[in-house]
Amino acid sequence: MLKLQGERIYLAALEREHCRKLYEDEEYDFGHVADPLYIGASLESSDEWYSDIQKRNGDNVRLGIFLNDGTVIGDVALQDISWRARKCSLGMSIAKIENRNQGYGKEAARLLLDYAFGNMGLHRVTAGTLATNISGQKCLEDLGFVLEGTMRRNNWVAGEWVDKLLYAILREE
Repeated sequence: MLKLQGERIYLAALEREHCRKLYEDEEYDFGHVADPLYIGASLESSDEWYSDIQKRNGDNVRLGIFLNDGTVIGDVALQDISWRARKCSLGMSIAKIENRNQGYGKEAARLLLDYAFGNMGLHRVTAGTLATNISGQKCLEDLGFVLEGTMRRNNWVAGEWVDKLLYAILREE
């Protein structure tokens, strides 16, 4: 089983109980809007999410983000992998507010990017974030992602239209 070890965290497969824990721990930060608010998801939805992860056959790599003590705090994924074009998109979530802006997401993304470019032979990884997600923008830029475009007024969040920013990083970068 794949395990990518960092300094303060490691990435490993998500088991059913990890998906449930992430659903239970998920906190929405109304003061720092990073994503649209999705309401009404139950713990049963976490079981569906787990099942969906297990069904993927090469077009996604989704791993849990674990503190070195084994506590699951989030997930990180390479999504919509195109093996022919050697590209994909990066997605990430940290469940609890207290674990955000601690560098865990950046460390997780760096580990997965190293794996994507070094082991999977990918050439290009994209990522998107809302214009209101300043932390997400800083994280992507610190990792070497380059802002390539803006999808104007793309998401309805907290009663207003918000731009979505599109980033990418190439293997040689």
